[in-house]
Amino acid sequence: MTSQDQPAVSAPADTSLANRYGRQKRGLSPMAKRIIGAGALAGGIGFMAWVSTSSAVSSVTFKDIGYSTTDATQAEVDFQVTRERGTAVKCAVKALDSKFAVVGWKVVDIPPGEADQTADGGRTISQRIVVRTESLSVSGVVDSCWIPDGGN
Repeated sequence: MTSQDQPAVSAPADTSLANRYGRQKRGLSPMAKRIIGAGALAGGIGFMAWVSTSSAVSSVTFKDIGYSTTDATQAEVDFQVTRERGTAVKCAVKALDSKFAVVGWKVVDIPPGEADQTADGGRTISQRIVVRTESLSVSGVVDSCWIPDGGN
C-alpha cells in the first residue's frame, strides 16, 4: 500500500475543558474587592443621610381633631398643625357629604405666629376653621398642609 491508498486520519480533538470553554476567569484581586466594598459602604451612608435629612426638611404634619356641622351652609373643622417655629403654612381643608363628595373647600393661611404651649417646644398650633358648604356635610378633614414658596 502506498501512502495514497491509506485513509486520511485526523488528529483526535482535544477534549479538555479549557479548550472547549476557554480558560478559567480570574477572580477580583483583594484590592479591587476592598475598593468595591468601600464604594458600596459610602453609597449606603450617603443614601441614609439623604433619606434622614429630606424628611426633616419638609416637617409639616397635621392631625384632624374634630368637626361640627352647624347647618347646610357651613361646617367647622378643628385640627392641629406641627411645623418649625416661625414658619408660615397653608392647609387645604375640605367638608364631605355622606357619599364622600367634597361639598366645601378652603385653603387656610397659618401665619408663623404664636403656637400652643405643648411638649414639642411650641411647634404645634390648633386651628378651628369655618368652611362654607353647598349642601349638608357629615365630615370635615384636612386634605394637606405645605410650606408656601418663600415660606420663612
